[in-house]
Amino acid sequence: MQSLQWQLAFFLMMLFVGLRDEIGADWGNYLGHIERASSLDWWSAMLDNDPAYGLLNWIGARFGGMYFVNMVCAVPFALGLASFCRAQPRPWLTLTIAIPYLVIVVAMGYTRQGVAIGLAMLGLVALEQRRMLRFFVWIACAALFHKSAVILVPLAVFAGSKNRFMMLFGVSVVCSMLYVLLLQESVDVLLHTYIEDEYNSSGAMIRIIMNALPAVFYLWFRKRFDLPEAQRNFWSWMAWGAIVLVVLLAVSPSSTAVDRVALYWIPVQLFVWSRLPDALGRVGQSRALLVVAVVGYSAAVLLVWLFFADHSFAWLPYKFYPWEVLWQ
Repeated sequence: MQSLQWQLAFFLMMLFVGLRDEIGADWGNYLGHIERASSLDWWSAMLDNDPAYGLLNWIGARFGGMYFVNMVCAVPFALGLASFCRAQPRPWLTLTIAIPYLVIVVAMGYTRQGVAIGLAMLGLVALEQRRMLRFFVWIACAALFHKSAVILVPLAVFAGSKNRFMMLFGVSVVCSMLYVLLLQESVDVLLHTYIEDEYNSSGAMIRIIMNALPAVFYLWFRKRFDLPEAQRNFWSWMAWGAIVLVVLLAVSPSSTAVDRVALYWIPVQLFVWSRLPDALGRVGQSRALLVVAVVGYSAAVLLVWLFFADHSFAWLPYKFYPWEVLWQ
């Protein structure tokens, strides 16, 4: 029964994200990617963008347009999120925490990075299971949609491997390969875009603190989380990473660069808050109250974003493409 429920949740999330119509502040920019790909051959389209996303745009320019691209991108995102949620003791609570920001804002607003985060979550699940090769494969796939995903590769060193030297060597090899294949030609562009032009994102500090707050909470109470030692250590490193991003935001000339990297630490929110009732609450009523508190916090995040975010108007009202076609 649980499996059937999650299949339905996956399907609905895929439709909700994939068949949105004119949703997100960058909708026009993504249309521009498809229009540009329409005048290129498939190889040039891959080189013009992140490879997998460029190829999708090339196909979308010839079949299905923006809706084809978004629907294909929604599949790995929904699969990654569902897999991560099901790996937690309270999967439905984890999904509830994800909806306000990760699903509505990130997956529906930052298409490429939404796919990358979905694939990265598959990688995190594999990493927790000590399946290193599978982790590297998922992160490599994520980097094909958004190159910034390679920043997660070094996490393998902290995943509890008994032979840290060999793991460090392996990570170095993988990082070098991904750099040559994906980043080498883009470094100058990235530096110019984010550092020299000093791009800044409004609300970056709030979003990064949303990661840092559960990170601090986890580090303070980590002994109360019922985890194997290797998993506890891994999430400790993830938590420290979320805190370091606060420092980087303070010293970086571009808040946009730090803000985009911080998106990969959203799983810290899902992991910590979904386990809060079991970590702090006693069996029974106190745990139920903590579940209600977490749900209330998630609702507050959504409401604050809807009413106060600079670009939330671009998500309102939500439009579902098949519905729009039927009523035209």
